[in-house]
Amino acid sequence: MSLIKNEIHWVGFIDGNLRNFHGYATPAGSTYNAFIVLDEKPTLIDTVKSYGFDEMLARIRAVIDPANIRYIISNHTEMDHSGTIEQLLAYCPQAEVVCSPKGEEGLRRHFKKNWKFKVVNTGDTLSIGRRSLQFFLMPMVHWPDSMATYSPADRILFPNDAFGQHIASPERFADEYGIDRVCEQAAKYYANIVMPYGNQVVKVLEALQALPLEMILPSHGLFWRRPEDIRRIVDLYGRWARYEAENRAVIIYDSMWHSTEKMAQALFYAIEKENIPVSLLSLQTSGLSDVITEVMRSKCVLVGSSILNNNVLPTVGAFLTYVRGLKPRNRYGVTFGSYGWSTVGFKMLTDFLREAGIEPMDDGHYVRYIPDAAELAQLCAVAAEVKKRLTT
Repeated sequence: MSLIKNEIHWVGFIDGNLRNFHGYATPAGSTYNAFIVLDEKPTLIDTVKSYGFDEMLARIRAVIDPANIRYIISNHTEMDHSGTIEQLLAYCPQAEVVCSPKGEEGLRRHFKKNWKFKVVNTGDTLSIGRRSLQFFLMPMVHWPDSMATYSPADRILFPNDAFGQHIASPERFADEYGIDRVCEQAAKYYANIVMPYGNQVVKVLEALQALPLEMILPSHGLFWRRPEDIRRIVDLYGRWARYEAENRAVIIYDSMWHSTEKMAQALFYAIEKENIPVSLLSLQTSGLSDVITEVMRSKCVLVGSSILNNNVLPTVGAFLTYVRGLKPRNRYGVTFGSYGWSTVGFKMLTDFLREAGIEPMDDGHYVRYIPDAAELAQLCAVAAEVKKRLTT
C-alpha cells in the first residue's frame, strides 16, 4: 500500500533480512519509512538506508517523476535515514535539503557535498502549496540533529525515530499488525535506543502535546492512526521518559560452574513466592537487547556473576557496559554470585549499576565456591526486601 492519506504516499524500504542494528538484535527485521507529499512543491520526508535506494526510487516513480521533487526533508542525519540523499539528488538536482542546524553540520560531514540546504528551527514553517509544514527540533532524541515534521492540514506527525519499532511487515499500520505486538517492539526500541534521553523526550512530548494528531508516521516500523493507539504510545513514551517501571523484578546472570546459577534460581523461586512478578534471564541464552527491555520494565534488577581472573564473567561485563550507557535510572539493584578466593571483582557489579542509576539495596550476596542449602535459604531475606521495596 502506498497511499497513506491525502496525497501522502509511503515510499520506503522493507528490510526483512536485517538481524542486527548496531548491536541491537532485530529478529523481525525493520522498515525504513520515507514519504512523498504530492503538493504544488512535491516534498520527500526522509530517505532510506543506502542499499534500499532502488526500492525507494521505484516506489517514488510509481507516484511521481523524481525530477519534480522540490524539497527533501532530512529529519535525522543517521545513515539509515539520510543514506540515499546523494543518490536521489542525481534525479532532482534542484531540490533543497531541509534540515536542522545540526543536521546541516552532520550531512556536510557525512557526504562532503555543498548541497542546497534550507536550515530550519523549532516553529519555522515551509509552504509547499496547499500545505505549510511545521518543524520541531528534538535534540538528543536520539542524535543532536533530530527533528520532527508536522503537517497541520493532515494532522500528521513525522517524528523520525520517535515512536518507531524494528519490524519488517507488508502491513503499514499498527492496528493491522497487532497493537500489543507493536507496543512490545516499541518498548524494545525505546529501551535500546532512546532510554538515555528521557529528559529530552519529556520536553518533546510537552512541545507536541498541543498538536491535533490523526496519525504518527515514524521512520521505522508501523504507523499509529487510531486515537486509542496514539494515546497509548504517547502515554507509554511519557512513562518511559520519566523512568517509571513496573513493580516487578528481573534476575540477570551468568555462571561458570552452576553455583551462581543455583543462587539465581533460588532468588527466582523466593521472589516468586512473595507474589512479585519476576523474570530469570541467563546471559548465555538471552540477547542484550531483550535483557535491557526487561530492565526497563522492572523496578528491581538483580545481577549475578561468577568471578574470573578477579573480574566478572565477560558476558556480565558486556551487560554492565551496555546498561551503564543506557542509564535506566530510578531502580533498585541486588548483586550476587560465586567466587573462589577473592571478592574484588564484585565491586564492578555495584559500581556499574550505581553509575546506571540502579541503586544497590545492600552490599551484595556472595558465596565461596558452591552454595549449600543454608546459604541458598538465606536468599529468602533478599526476596522479602525486594517485596518491601516494590510494595511500599
